Amino acid sequence: MRLPPTGTIEIAPSILSADFGRLADEVAQVTQAGVKIVHLDVMDGHFVPNITIGPPVIAKLRKHSDLVFDSHLMISEPDKYVEAFAQAGVDNITFHIEVVDDPAAMVARIHDLGCTAGITLNPETPVQAIAKVARLCEMVLVMTVHPGFGGQQFMPDAARKIVEIREIVGPDVRIEVDGGIYPETAPIVVGYGADTLVAGNAIFGQDDRSAAIEALRAACT
Repeated sequence: MRLPPTGTIEIAPSILSADFGRLADEVAQVTQAGVKIVHLDVMDGHFVPNITIGPPVIAKLRKHSDLVFDSHLMISEPDKYVEAFAQAGVDNITFHIEVVDDPAAMVARIHDLGCTAGITLNPETPVQAIAKVARLCEMVLVMTVHPGFGGQQFMPDAARKIVEIREIVGPDVRIEVDGGIYPETAPIVVGYGADTLVAGNAIFGQDDRSAAIEALRAACT
């Protein structure tokens, strides 16, 4: 699977807030709600103070889903693991600018593995840090919380980076936003130019996942 072409608003449920004991069922529920992308939060306990999943779990989950697997590598040495994630079945690999010395080479490697590439930056990292590599990617991910844990409060100053990033990449690169996305904040980031919204608690924290996704979609129109 590939990322959907630009021109649509996509909701990407984040499995960080899902029940890890029944991930396949959780992903099936959001699939029934019509999403095209699921966001896979990969954390190493080093770059961020939390540990989640890796290639073995993703490979098992891949057997149960045809959604676009959007992997966000919140890890210190992504260069050591991108091949393993590609082999596990992810479709998009997003890495952090803060931990890669040659981001253009990393993007090329991800493309050679048959995946689309994303670049992301922490809330404190200036947009200029990704300016040269952003145009080489299919997606730019803007963190509107500090990566590591779900349920954090949306950071308006970080969200405003979207405007500058959209000016840099133009209309043909997806801009994804992760952190504190709810129906109240979704229209803010869409207004800035985002088109891919990662939501965890706003979806998996609700009993009716379909209704939660529809509420996010409605907020974006």
